[in-house]
Amino acid sequence: MTDNQCTIKNVISVEGTGLHTGQQGKITFNPAPVNHGIKFRRTDIEGQPIIEADVDHVVDTSRGTTLGKNGARVYTIEHVLAAATGLGVDNLLIDMDMDEIPIRDGSARYFVEALESAGIEEQNAAREYIVIKHPVHFKNEEKGFELSIEPCDIFKVDVKIDYGTEVLNTQHASLDDLTKFKNEIAPCRTFVFLHELEFLLKNNLIRGGDLSNAIVFVNRKVSQEELDRLADLFKKPKVKVKDEGILNNLDLHFDNEPARHKLLDVIGDLSLLGKRIKGHVKAFRPGHYANTEFAKLIKEQTKKPIMLKEPPFDLNQPPVYDIIQIQKILPHRPPFLLIDKIIELSDKHILGVKNVTMNEHYFVGHFPEEPVMPGVLQIEAMAQTGGIFVLHSVPDPENYITYFLKIEEAKFRHKVVPGDTIVFALELTSPIRRGICNMRGIAYVGDKIVTEGKLMAQIAKKH
Repeated sequence: MTDNQCTIKNVISVEGTGLHTGQQGKITFNPAPVNHGIKFRRTDIEGQPIIEADVDHVVDTSRGTTLGKNGARVYTIEHVLAAATGLGVDNLLIDMDMDEIPIRDGSARYFVEALESAGIEEQNAAREYIVIKHPVHFKNEEKGFELSIEPCDIFKVDVKIDYGTEVLNTQHASLDDLTKFKNEIAPCRTFVFLHELEFLLKNNLIRGGDLSNAIVFVNRKVSQEELDRLADLFKKPKVKVKDEGILNNLDLHFDNEPARHKLLDVIGDLSLLGKRIKGHVKAFRPGHYANTEFAKLIKEQTKKPIMLKEPPFDLNQPPVYDIIQIQKILPHRPPFLLIDKIIELSDKHILGVKNVTMNEHYFVGHFPEEPVMPGVLQIEAMAQTGGIFVLHSVPDPENYITYFLKIEEAKFRHKVVPGDTIVFALELTSPIRRGICNMRGIAYVGDKIVTEGKLMAQIAKKH
């Protein structure tokens, strides 16, 4: 796949029915210039509003991924976005004369075929990537999903599903090369359990659905009367349950087609980041809510900091403040003074250093057989570094003190043990106003992140 951006050569349309709305209509793929990204244009609405394929525009994930902006919406966009990503198409303007992307057979195959028929054209601009430098992890035990992404030179996805049913047991699917998307992932159709289908039908939530839209798994005994009723609903001469535990509406393309379709959805939803990804995604029981929330987390954690430095650090440079000077700024004293020196300091960032030794007082009682620096003290050391940063903003720091008002999103990635040297890197996330300072901090041992968090502090005059 080229490393330049791509669009299509010609205009092409796909017609069909929206699964949930039941609307008949078409979508039209148009070429777009470099750095345009993928955007949807509602040609059936006055003013023809445009909605960017951006995770910040996600407004609903209950039955697919829905984008909304200024009152306009586009529904079920994940399959068409997966098709564009799988074929390496970066820039498209997609016209829609309906609310919802046509469902067709519940896969991305028809969109892949359309884009290929239009011709894919390389453009004169480099493709930008989101490069994953540090692992990002997202888990919800209540909802039963878990997603992570780790550094990798290419984009890879591994998916595992397990719904605790005999008819659809544990399945895995993997993709380590997007050039395989067309044949191995694009044809894989969405799936539904029979009880879910019945709920959707009773509540008129799949107005455009028929038995060609999805694989229907039957995880309970079904009477012939029920099957006959389904046949009438979907205008089929006869409906029965096959040996594989699915309705006889279709044959599986792959034994693990459901897992492959979930992988397709992951690709489509993560494309809402707006750039290609270099990273290895692992997903257990993903869904549209999990995928899009995970994308937001990736976006947040991979934002390029304004000044925040990354390893390697020059620990041998003359300090800005040594331990004696630090004691003139901070009110803390050993054993609670947890910063040894400041090696960099500007109006927007600070680097503080803590040498962790075996004679630290807390090692006496904190896992004495296997000493580990308490996470709360790592946060305290980060806060003390932040305190120096905040006090640096006033002309007479000896007359002020800092109080921390809030600590958010604290994460402890790795153990800190005797012999480690921690570098605390903090930056402002917004200008200091009325004595309130918001900071983001990351703690490193070597090139490894051990701790991170967001801090809010207030400067107060000493009594």
